[in-house]
Amino acid sequence: MQRPVQLLSLSLLVCLLALLSRSPILAASPETVILMLGDSLTEGTGITPEKAYPKRVEQQLRREGYRIKVINGGIGGSTTASAPSRLRWHLRAKPKPNILLLALGSNDGMRGVPVAQSQKALAQTIELARKEQLKVVLAGMKIPPNYGAQYSSAFAAMYPALAKQYTLPLVPFLLQGVAAQPKLNQADGIHPNEAGHQILARNVLPYLRPLLKK
Repeated sequence: MQRPVQLLSLSLLVCLLALLSRSPILAASPETVILMLGDSLTEGTGITPEKAYPKRVEQQLRREGYRIKVINGGIGGSTTASAPSRLRWHLRAKPKPNILLLALGSNDGMRGVPVAQSQKALAQTIELARKEQLKVVLAGMKIPPNYGAQYSSAFAAMYPALAKQYTLPLVPFLLQGVAAQPKLNQADGIHPNEAGHQILARNVLPYLRPLLKK
């Protein structure tokens, strides 16, 4: 009689485990995928990928208990013109991103690309992300007045305008606290060093947390 009892107990245990695995309360929530689409500032030119701000953001959010994965979509030298096609490429991934941090434009400004052209490309990217149900955070950029004060002012104003148009959270300036600080940048004076990337991560984090659930 002992063997039938053991078999019955085993069957009950299997049924119980099956029910628990289907429970929406106990099932582990899926990871939230954050795509950071940017240029060399996001890629982490000159430092190891583990020290760039996307990885630092991922590590900090995980320490805080968030189930997230950050994809570093930075490509050195890229401009806003490539953003829509690059986003389409990332959208083919499984699972596809849930949140987009859009951090492009610095190379446009350094090359004197017309602001209207950059703004149109960013708008197309935002609209594509919205169509695919991604939440979007926009990272603002600023440039020195190499092409005149009028151009640099219009360039900086492009980001708040887009954030207002699409009702987006806006990181006012990705390089806040880092730009023009020799101790926080590499020898070229453009790309942040490891310490600079720590600050970039701190600049971004407050705008991502409200979009996440633990």
